[in-house]
Amino acid sequence: MEPYKQEFIEFMVECGVLKFGTFTLKSGRISPFFMNAGAYVTGSQLGRLGEYYAKAIAARYGTDFDVLFGPAYKGIPLSVATVIALDRLYGKQVRYCSNRKEAKDHGDAGILLGSPLRPGDRVVIIEDVTTSGKSIEETVPILKSQCPDVGIVGLMVSLNRMERGKGTVSALQEIKDVYGFDAGAIVDMDEVVAYLHNRPVGAGPDGGKVVIDDTIKAALDAYYKEYGVQG
Repeated sequence: MEPYKQEFIEFMVECGVLKFGTFTLKSGRISPFFMNAGAYVTGSQLGRLGEYYAKAIAARYGTDFDVLFGPAYKGIPLSVATVIALDRLYGKQVRYCSNRKEAKDHGDAGILLGSPLRPGDRVVIIEDVTTSGKSIEETVPILKSQCPDVGIVGLMVSLNRMERGKGTVSALQEIKDVYGFDAGAIVDMDEVVAYLHNRPVGAGPDGGKVVIDDTIKAALDAYYKEYGVQG
C-alpha cells in the first residue's frame, strides 16, 4: 500500500472522522464503523485532506484535467482544498467549481460557484463518500445543463465503503455502470481493515490505541459477509 494511503488511514482515525463500534446508519443497517467527514474542521486538517485527495487524483487520473467540481455543500471545501494542493504539489492550475442549492438571481448570478464551465472542459468530481450514488444523480445533470460539452473524467471520494448500493454491486461500481465514467477512492475499506487490524494508531504514553482489535475485526467480517461487495 502506498505511504500516502497509510498516512490517510491514520489521519482519519486521529481526526475522529472514522470510528469503530456500533452505529445505526440512515439505511437502518447496524454498522461496526462510521465515517463523518464533517469532523475535518481546522486549517491544518483541511490542508492535509486536500493533499491526500490530490495525490489520489493524480495517481488515478493524472493532472491533465481542467475543473474540480465539488457538489454542495460538503464538496465545496473539498474542491477548494484540493485545487490548492494540486498547485502546491504538482504545479497544476485546476479551477474549482461548485453548485448552489438555489440559483442566485443577482450579482454573481446563476447556480455555480467558482469557475464557469467551458466547452471541452475535463472535469473530475470530488465528494467525501458515496453510499447510494444519489448525489451523482443530481450532479451530472447540473454539469450537463451548465455546459453540455464538458467531459467527466471520473469521481474521487475519500473512502470506498465496499458495500452494496441500490443493487448487488457497490455504489462506486453502480456509478461506473450507469454513467460510464470511473469512480475511485483514496482508500478502500479492505485496505483500512488490513492496515489497522491490531495496529496502534496515534501518539501517547501507551504507544497509541488499537481501534480494530479481534472483536471489531470479527464484527467487520460479519458485516461484510452480509452487505459487502468486491471492489
